[in-house]
Amino acid sequence: MNKTLRFLAVPTLALGALALTGAPAMAADGDQTYQATLGQLNGSSASGTVTLHVTGNEAHVVLNVSGLAQTFNNAPYPHVQHIHVGAKGQCPAPAADANGDGVISTTEGAPAYGKIGTTLSTSGDTSPAAGLDLKVAGQGGAYTIDRSFPLNAETKAALANGTAVVVVHGLDPATLSAAGQAAKSDLVPSLPLAATSPALCGTLAVGQMNMPVGGADTGVAQTPQQAPQNNDAGVLALGGGLVLAAAAGGTYIVRRRRAA
Repeated sequence: MNKTLRFLAVPTLALGALALTGAPAMAADGDQTYQATLGQLNGSSASGTVTLHVTGNEAHVVLNVSGLAQTFNNAPYPHVQHIHVGAKGQCPAPAADANGDGVISTTEGAPAYGKIGTTLSTSGDTSPAAGLDLKVAGQGGAYTIDRSFPLNAETKAALANGTAVVVVHGLDPATLSAAGQAAKSDLVPSLPLAATSPALCGTLAVGQMNMPVGGADTGVAQTPQQAPQNNDAGVLALGGGLVLAAAAGGTYIVRRRRAA
């Protein structure tokens, strides 16, 4: 009987160690996911979401929008979008319409969301220089941008301090006031004000889900939330501790019987 208890203690200890080492690995240092729900500006009636996963100096973005203006000059409407940085990290309130034309222009909204830090282009350049490049803009009323790109230091810092804001530009001129329809763009005077004014806005905040790199191949599927993983690790660690305690108890019984 003593020999049986002695042998039982060994696999019990091994099971406890296995339970502890079987806990899910935590995210690597520098990995972080940011998310935002995009709310309408200037009565655009649009909506959207954006998820940005950062690993070191690399980022992977999945942006989905719908309800935007669909056509411009009989072609799909080109919508540019950016991560804005260097200001309050907020979306502008109606009071930002300083000239009272019924439209919050890009420059009127800038004190809230800041300048362009990263252009969320469909391909190629993601620097501020590509901010008004319509060839790499989203097209039409609904679209998805799913790509990876190098993340510059200024945008990375804004993400870390909570002041990075995603803004999608481009309004339907027919929805604006008479003054707004007559006005020229504050960024490109050859275009109407509607073409460059913000339609959607949302502040990026630390999210609960990790998005797999290479999302262009896998769609927008996401891995399970981090919180349950942490809970599983705690449960496994607790289970390992209980098993170790049981093993210690078995060893104590063996010694006690020997003493007897």
